[in-house]
Amino acid sequence: MQGKKDYSEKLFTSFQLSYKVPPENFYRRLKSALDLRFMRKLTAAYYGDCVQKSIDPEVFMIIMLVG
Repeated sequence: MQGKKDYSEKLFTSFQLSYKVPPENFYRRLKSALDLRFMRKLTAAYYGDCVQKSIDPEVFMIIMLVG
């Protein structure tokens, strides 16, 4: 089963990581430059239907590109 990373910041905390990361950060620029949404459809045939979810294919591709 394909996993999907759902990230939402908590509203009632005094610290939000997104405020601390500068706009010129490499990973922010990479996210704005790459559109990897097509990866979900492209890799869907390679994932099973079991209960265990995998890593999000978009996240995996970014890890592979940066690594």
